[in-house]
Amino acid sequence: MFVLYETPAGYAIFKLMDEKKLEQVDNLYLEFETPEKANKLLKLKHFEKFNDTTEALAAATAAVEGKVAKPLKKTLKKLLIDEVQAPLLVADAKLGTAIKDKLSVQCVYNTGVQELMRCIRQQADSLLGGLPKKEMTAMALGLAHSLSRYKLKFSPDKIDTMIVQAQCLLDDLDKELNNYMMRAREWYGWHFPELGKIITDNIAFVKTIKLVGTRDNMAAADLSDILPEDVEEKVKEAAEISMGTEISEEDVMNIQCLCDEIISINDYRTHLYDYLKARMMAMAPNLTVLVGDTVGARLIAHAGSLINLAKHPSSTVQILGAEKALFRALKTKKDTPKYGLIYHAQLVGQASQKNKGKMSRSLAAKASLATRVDAFGEEATFELGAAHKVKLEARLRLLEEGNMRKLSGTGKAKAKFEKYQAKSEVFTYQPEADNTLNVKKRKHSVAEEEEESSSPVKKEVKEEPTEEEAELKSEKKKKKKKKQKDEETTEDEPKTEPKAEPEPEETPTPAKKKKKSKKEQQE
Repeated sequence: MFVLYETPAGYAIFKLMDEKKLEQVDNLYLEFETPEKANKLLKLKHFEKFNDTTEALAAATAAVEGKVAKPLKKTLKKLLIDEVQAPLLVADAKLGTAIKDKLSVQCVYNTGVQELMRCIRQQADSLLGGLPKKEMTAMALGLAHSLSRYKLKFSPDKIDTMIVQAQCLLDDLDKELNNYMMRAREWYGWHFPELGKIITDNIAFVKTIKLVGTRDNMAAADLSDILPEDVEEKVKEAAEISMGTEISEEDVMNIQCLCDEIISINDYRTHLYDYLKARMMAMAPNLTVLVGDTVGARLIAHAGSLINLAKHPSSTVQILGAEKALFRALKTKKDTPKYGLIYHAQLVGQASQKNKGKMSRSLAAKASLATRVDAFGEEATFELGAAHKVKLEARLRLLEEGNMRKLSGTGKAKAKFEKYQAKSEVFTYQPEADNTLNVKKRKHSVAEEEEESSSPVKKEVKEEPTEEEAELKSEKKKKKKKKQKDEETTEDEPKTEPKAEPEPEETPTPAKKKKKSKKEQQE
């Protein structure tokens, strides 16, 4: 009976001297307490050593997947020539099944074999006498690194640390350039203040100062390589009538040294940006195509690594970089921000102010997918990013145009929809709507009368009195009859009643008498 034992350095095949010991699983560890006892029970039959780490990785990968590696296949074939009927003890059931299918060898895997493998691992140094311990340790470490890289699909070429450092350095260089340029403009502005307003480009401004020096040399200097012709004429005209103060040659030398520093930093920044662009296309091509190399590098730097960015959901990618605004909005119970670093992407910048939020949400969703493909995909292509960018540009056009154009449907269906769903722009005034009283019976509106004239059938139907109207008319008639009866009774009643006394003639009141007496006295 043979035992197959796998090591980082190669395959070892032992011969089990006493098969009965394998049945005593609980006491098997007693046979491996010392190297001498272990060597009595097991003897090394053959050891197939790996040539390098690549071969060891291939063998380990095949063992994980349940396949028979080429070195193992050759070793077992040599063993089968000598003893055909001997069974083989293996540590993996899948590997035993694969060996049985390919080589027709009886393989055994049970709890006793597991305990035997544990005991062999404990005395491996003594059983494998030909291998030094340092070499075995080095092989184990190398195989562990290679196998973990293979499992995680990790490529040493894809190192996002370089991108993070390059992007941080670019931001620092931009800050330094801005500070140096402000200092140079302010310093030289005492001598030639008009130059800063004429030349807006910082690098052209610095190169002009370095070439000319003082403003007295402007007339004789040739600035055609730095400035356009019209700008050059304006500079020379302003130099003749400048109101700046005079400076010494030592001051000009110090200003020119500052200009040299600015030019050198700008050249290094250009070189670093080209390096970052190349690394981004190699590291995250789909993300670079979607949001650009600068925004993509800032997203990776903010997340810490490309894998960390790939783990973030699209909602987090959308507001990445606006954490302070987010927590402030949550604390004050106000609207949360719609975008963070992704605001500087080209697609978001092209959108109008009302559509920037929608565009940033769509771009963040696509960027999240692209990042996961870049981080965990095997092929480094930008086809996915290019396809998503075309879709986002189409969506941007649709948002800018409004809902005038439908995504699906034919022109005929659109015309039909507009025919039945469109509303009239002309509104008629209805005076009946101004009446706030509860009137039982309302007069017909002008619009209803027009409809009645256009549809005679409806008119006939409306002219017929309803049941309520008929009841109202009948009640009115009854009331009229009652009134007439009451009047008749009142006419009959005075005949039976005593005659009413005749009304006395109007006698003059005492006030009238007084007035008459006064008039008589006056006469």
